[in-house]
Amino acid sequence: MSFSEELRTKTKKLALRVIKLFQSLPKTDEAKMIGVQLFRSATSTAANYRAACRERSTAEFTSKLSIVVEEADETVFWLELLAESKIVEEIKLQCLMNEYLGITKILSHARKTIKKGKK
Repeated sequence: MSFSEELRTKTKKLALRVIKLFQSLPKTDEAKMIGVQLFRSATSTAANYRAACRERSTAEFTSKLSIVVEEADETVFWLELLAESKIVEEIKLQCLMNEYLGITKILSHARKTIKKGKK
């Protein structure tokens, strides 16, 4: 399995984990509002990475990677808010946060490398 296939599978599995987390959130207005944003950004990370893998040009690929990085970083933000607002214990979110931080770092580096290669 290639790196891009592995990452495509990983982002999809992470999105599924976030969906399960969303389903388990307390039924409060705060949890619902943050949960919806988390749900959106996590699934967008997976969907946009999948789309990036199908792009026809380097410019399109780089553009999609930028969206994936932004959405993965936003996912970390919503996870942090869930923890810091005490809606969910931080220990229960740490693994997901680390996974999304890793995706952000890897793809940020890839995007920079691609941009340097174009100069």
